[in-house]
Amino acid sequence: MGKTIRVRKGLDIKIKGPAEKKIHDTTIANIFALKPEDFPGLTPKLLLKEGAKVKVGTEIFYSKANESIRFVSPVSGTLKEIVRGAKRKILAITIEADTEMTYESFDTSGDVKEVLLKSGLWPLIKQRPLDKIANPNEEPKAIFISGFDSHPLAPDYEFLLRGKEKELQKGIEALKTLTKGKVNVTVEHANASAGVFAKVRGAEIHSITGKHPIGNVGTQIHHIDPINKGETVWTVNALDVARIGKFFEEGKLDFSKTIAVTGSEVARPAYYNVQSCANVSNVLDGNIESHNSRVISGNVLTGKTIDRKDGYLGFYDNQITIIPEGDEHKFFLTKGWLSLGLNKLSANRVYPSSLFKNKVFDVDTNTNGEERAFVISGEYDKVFPWDIMPVQLLKSILTNDIDGMENLGIYEVAPEDFALCEFVCSAKINSQKIVREGLGVIEKECM
Repeated sequence: MGKTIRVRKGLDIKIKGPAEKKIHDTTIANIFALKPEDFPGLTPKLLLKEGAKVKVGTEIFYSKANESIRFVSPVSGTLKEIVRGAKRKILAITIEADTEMTYESFDTSGDVKEVLLKSGLWPLIKQRPLDKIANPNEEPKAIFISGFDSHPLAPDYEFLLRGKEKELQKGIEALKTLTKGKVNVTVEHANASAGVFAKVRGAEIHSITGKHPIGNVGTQIHHIDPINKGETVWTVNALDVARIGKFFEEGKLDFSKTIAVTGSEVARPAYYNVQSCANVSNVLDGNIESHNSRVISGNVLTGKTIDRKDGYLGFYDNQITIIPEGDEHKFFLTKGWLSLGLNKLSANRVYPSSLFKNKVFDVDTNTNGEERAFVISGEYDKVFPWDIMPVQLLKSILTNDIDGMENLGIYEVAPEDFALCEFVCSAKINSQKIVREGLGVIEKECM
């Protein structure tokens, strides 16, 4: 058994609409989209033209920076459209699916790294520093897997992985060949002895307790084996470990996944079987309570807004969240700043609602203010459970102070680690965007 970690800082955001633990099958979507924006820092190099026929696993494009990193079709069908933006930047490659799936064949008996690269599963492995697809030319000092997700309304990994212990074990064995260091798995303390990872062999199991962001792999790395300059750590989502294991077990690519459809605006919050990168309309049609709501691929803290008809599930997302848009005027005496606040979510305990520890809130997208002076208020420190000064790090990024970024921990962090800081910020600073820009500067100047 590895470490037992107690995290004292953080914040659990309790909102309405958790997924009922019931899995619904859906008809396969007609259209799928691979979006380069899902992969930070990627410049894609296309291999096919519009109208080309593809199978599950057919290579669509590769990374211009590293040609061995390939991106493949999640379904068989026809390459429908290459969507471009300003300066002909590729925004999406859409694929019209066949009714019957056909598959590319892969030999899984060779070197694990080469098999993962050829199959298009390599993008499931990310690295720190930089929070991008792992560089296959480097060797990490360790691999980290978070065995749960602590974001608001996050899917229950224990529920989704139940019965997939064999695939998990096979995935762990495959990942173990990629490093001379440890494969670290972190689980919630309550599941340490009886969860799906309890009998996993070949990995060091750690347990953690506390509030969000304990499920973030960055928090776990920081408390178990922090990253120093010159070191690399790879990370893999627990659900993707099982996908990798299934591929090596069966020898066939499977891009199906079970996602949680959550939020106060969902008529039937539950789990749905879908395909990766699928159009979301077949899951959402007739399942949204209000027209004035926002659909988010991912969770409310780190997800991206998508269209309910023409939107697509993000490559790394295992959740869709739907909440009220929050663009309606609120009368200041009843729902505004002079209201009693009995139903207002407040991280700073300025409303009586904070006295009710188990109260669940119906939140919307309204930020309740505009960006203002960025001052040190102590708000970030209450929810940021790292030995890093978050405000000073953000300010070093804003001033392009590379030495300051390095000294303050830029090599450890990813945008998602600052999502709670962004949520509690009274100055309404877009911390995640700033961190992403800082990582881009570090990659260009220091890596």
